[in-house]
Amino acid sequence: MADPYNSSSPRSMAVLLNDAMVTTAPELAGYRVVRSLGLVRGITVRSRSIVGNFLGGLQTIFGGNITIYTELCEQARDETYRDMVTHARQLGANAIIAVRYDATELMTGLTEVLCYGTAVVVESHQG
Repeated sequence: MADPYNSSSPRSMAVLLNDAMVTTAPELAGYRVVRSLGLVRGITVRSRSIVGNFLGGLQTIFGGNITIYTELCEQARDETYRDMVTHARQLGANAIIAVRYDATELMTGLTEVLCYGTAVVVESHQG
């Protein structure tokens, strides 16, 4: 199956898309949007393993942060974030605004994690 996020080569531009150019805000301070390229996203579906469920169950006995699940959530969010950034680069974006995360339990033990935002081309206010 073809990878929809990596179907073309990235374009070069003066302002490069990096983590500082990604925001949950509707605009990026110090920059103006010159073109909107549309929705970009990263998605993953994760399941808990039998071992993970066992260790998580043990941790629930003692209370507090269930680190095995915290790590799973962080890995899923990081993966979807990176896929979203890759998708934006393929469209020629140098920034992503209005970023959000969403998670849906598809069935017991199976969760979809989605990271999405609006890919844009921005220019510095300084010129």
